Amino acid sequence: MNAKIRVMIVDDSALVRRALTDCLSRCPDIEVVGTAGDPYAARDKILQLDPDVLTLDIEMPRMDGLTFLKLLMRHRPMPIVILSSLSGPGSAKALEALQTGAVEVLEKPSGTFSSIEDHARLIQVIKAAAGARVRSTAVSPRGAPALSASAAPRPILGAGSRRYSAQKLILIGASTGGTEALRAILAQLSPDLPGLCVVQHIPAHFSLAFAQRLNELCQLEVREAVDGDWVQPGLVLVAPGGTHLVVEWCGNRYQARLNQGPKVHYQRPAVDVLFGSVLKTGAPSQVLAILLTGMGSDGAASMLELRQAGARTIAQDEASCVVFGMPREAIRLGAAEVVLPLDQIAGRIERFADASALHPIGVAAGTLS
Repeated sequence: MNAKIRVMIVDDSALVRRALTDCLSRCPDIEVVGTAGDPYAARDKILQLDPDVLTLDIEMPRMDGLTFLKLLMRHRPMPIVILSSLSGPGSAKALEALQTGAVEVLEKPSGTFSSIEDHARLIQVIKAAAGARVRSTAVSPRGAPALSASAAPRPILGAGSRRYSAQKLILIGASTGGTEALRAILAQLSPDLPGLCVVQHIPAHFSLAFAQRLNELCQLEVREAVDGDWVQPGLVLVAPGGTHLVVEWCGNRYQARLNQGPKVHYQRPAVDVLFGSVLKTGAPSQVLAILLTGMGSDGAASMLELRQAGARTIAQDEASCVVFGMPREAIRLGAAEVVLPLDQIAGRIERFADASALHPIGVAAGTLS
């Protein structure tokens, strides 16, 4: 019989600590081994109780959660799930937490975690975090380019030098660990790529700050998608948190549409919804679809359909994933044409762009390898 996942809760609210304890204790695979009202109390309990996963609030007295997270990731790396308010300034702090090494960020419900949806999602995240690859912030993950927020993107090789059929499209899906994986990939890309659409499992109120942060780091224009946006070269559209993103073929180009359809794999936005929408456009053979690190299986089934329809497909390899869930399922199904470490995916995207250009540069049209 497998040992239970040992969880410790750090939050200054006694009500939240109780709600989290009640929620997690309903799962037979999880044991709440302790709680703490601030990082100073948590420090000693971590040494004493040796939890597998820590849940951590950001706004706390005496020492804020971000400062504590940075100390932990430097001296005692462990899987940490941030549970906090993500509206307003909280969004920027949540992004910093992910960059510092938090496995996942969840928005704290306004009430308790009593709803079936909140309960299921929290349990899923805790289980994924327990198996996540966590490294000291002093060490870059294998396959992950070391990039700081101020790191300069790669030199521009000639903005606007490549032209494409309007049907060319790049799709990327990601979940746990994906915000940093996307940052690592997009910051390396040239500005003259085919249009890109991204689904990152992300809470509402968080995706706008995430897209703005990527836009500051990238040569490509990155923005949160708005219903009716046209997909165009040099533009990355990020699905808003809490909203599905699909693409439709309208006349002679793709248009982004947003909807509040049912959650898929407990997710909205969902990768399967975006990937599946491309199958309806009649041009899946013109598409490159990529699945990055993340829990669960979202995107794998629709990626298989895309590959069977002629799309090029890439899955991130196990060694460079924070959580090898979505890519593993894609590989198991045979949906991944190529399996690559994180640090090779940007280069393969550039090869796809070269091969897709109306006047390819040094690469035979249609090749990906």
